[in-house]
Amino acid sequence: MAVNTLDESLVKHVKDNYADYTYDMFMMNMSADLEEIELFSEYVDILNDKKLYTFEAARSGTQTTETDLSRANGEVVHVVNLSSYNYLGFSYHPDVIKAAQDAVGKYGLGASSSPIISGTYLIHKQLEEALVKFFGLPDRGVSLFTAGYSVNLGAISAFIKPGHQVIMDAASHMSIVEGAKLSGGEMTFFRHNDMAHLEELLKEKCDDFTRVLICVEGIYSGDGDYGNLKEVVRLAKKYGAFTLVDEAHSALVAGEHGKGVCEQQGVLEDVDMYVMTFSKAFGGVGGAVYAKKELVKYINWYAKCRMFSCALDPAVTGGMTKVIELAGGPLGAERRKRLKENAKYYRSLLEGKVKLSEGDAWVVIVHFGAESKTLGLNDYLQRTGLDTSIIQFPAVPRNEARIRMFVTSEHTQEQLKRAADIILSAAAKFDFLKK
Repeated sequence: MAVNTLDESLVKHVKDNYADYTYDMFMMNMSADLEEIELFSEYVDILNDKKLYTFEAARSGTQTTETDLSRANGEVVHVVNLSSYNYLGFSYHPDVIKAAQDAVGKYGLGASSSPIISGTYLIHKQLEEALVKFFGLPDRGVSLFTAGYSVNLGAISAFIKPGHQVIMDAASHMSIVEGAKLSGGEMTFFRHNDMAHLEELLKEKCDDFTRVLICVEGIYSGDGDYGNLKEVVRLAKKYGAFTLVDEAHSALVAGEHGKGVCEQQGVLEDVDMYVMTFSKAFGGVGGAVYAKKELVKYINWYAKCRMFSCALDPAVTGGMTKVIELAGGPLGAERRKRLKENAKYYRSLLEGKVKLSEGDAWVVIVHFGAESKTLGLNDYLQRTGLDTSIIQFPAVPRNEARIRMFVTSEHTQEQLKRAADIILSAAAKFDFLKK
């Protein structure tokens, strides 16, 4: 019988070498005891004692461009906020908040049922219709989910069956990977944005009897670059495969009218499943898949994480409907333009000084290398007035840790200049200035 007590020498090792630990080291345990769970708790306590635990800091208000963070040890710091992907500032737009309040007044707090049973309200149908109208393809429909993560889980596992194939970009979001696992299909990865490698796999996997789904993204949030959707669609058509494009970080933002990288690269009509999440530029929570009506009907019933979950809550649904209206009008065009100008300006402050992600996207990546720098670096950034998103192994390859920052339309140039100065100060202190 396992005894749930930690080995004292192991605890001492964590205390003495906490900076060398990353959270993946607590993910596995082959024994029946709870060692990895208890040891991770001990690790977090150590970081708090040393005032280095920067994660899960509570915000005191909305996700505006500056905010106060209450850290786990009780400290409060004021920061420029580059960690929130509220790209167009819609989460706190007064018209959006009013629409959410009106929806709560009419429908109550929650849907209280699965969308298949009694959880679908008229307001859900209005959101679906607004999305179809915004994207402009009358043969398409929308399936709503309560989380963006769940859209990929549900859509992929409904569409792909055991014996089918899922071919994914190596930089794909974990929700795509887990959706593929859940489907029971065979999983294959192609090198990031390597179209020659993708074609090799399609030649190998595609035949007259096998369904093949290619999963890619409009903007890869871990790398800050665009997917080559035009070439992906061309190869899919050539070999008879289907396509899923996750536009989480590009819906409402990329393209002339905010219809994503699919619009920008001229393939919106050719993509089989367009995945969006409501937690980024929409400023809410939840997500949807936009696809041909017959496929949407099927996903509604066979995406288990949708069927067996409560429907999207009325407040968010009402707010998202208003966001679509704003994004499709002059305000949306104005904020998209300003966002792109802000991203260009912020990149100009860092270019040539640190290793930056390529391209012009509003997801700005600065590489700093070794995971051992993460704890001290993130603590330094927050204390000097900048909140960012740190990505390290296993989310990215080992020793390719990076700072991920989300520029929004609402940041001022003064705020972005302040943020860039802090990044460059950190780069000098933690030795990742460009040589």
